[in-house]
Amino acid sequence: MTVKRKGPKYDKIIDAAVSVIAEHGYHQSQISKIAREAGVADGTIYLYFKNKEDLLISLFQEKMGHFIDTTKNEIEQKHSVEDKLLTLIEMHFKQLSVDHELAIVTQLELRQTNRALRAKIGEVLMRYLDLVDEIIINGIDQKVFHPDIDIRIVRQMIFGTIDETTTSWVMNDHRYDLTALAQSVHDLLINGFRYRPS
Repeated sequence: MTVKRKGPKYDKIIDAAVSVIAEHGYHQSQISKIAREAGVADGTIYLYFKNKEDLLISLFQEKMGHFIDTTKNEIEQKHSVEDKLLTLIEMHFKQLSVDHELAIVTQLELRQTNRALRAKIGEVLMRYLDLVDEIIINGIDQKVFHPDIDIRIVRQMIFGTIDETTTSWVMNDHRYDLTALAQSVHDLLINGFRYRPS
């Protein structure tokens, strides 16, 4: 069977999967529940996706792809590395703040999948990590960051800090303003990596 891609039903199924997985968890989210939420027959989902794993990967590709493109466009408007890093953090927090269901899926449910699924998700995530690398290299070139820093470690620290801050917000049922933390997280990171010539 040829699997179709894109179109209004495809988008409805993706959005329905986010809602159902956020409410029930990935393992309890049967295709029938997703179909009901999307307002389509169970069999219709298989016209667009091979199985539930394919749907989850497609969901992440679509949502994260948009997330990355939007963030990249905003970063490209900035010149200083300080502004680029702040924009990265703000965009990460803002985009998940306005979509609590997507935040639950990305921060909690995607972490509970099997190794093969996580590997596929990791491939998509590399585009985001490339953005982080560009900011780090830019920071070294602008002499904002120390020239001897290990880019891989700094990338892990930047992404890890942003990611853990978001996860904590999700675990606390979104009870506070995540976006308001952007400046504090930025200051912590930028000062930690700042180049201070002796």
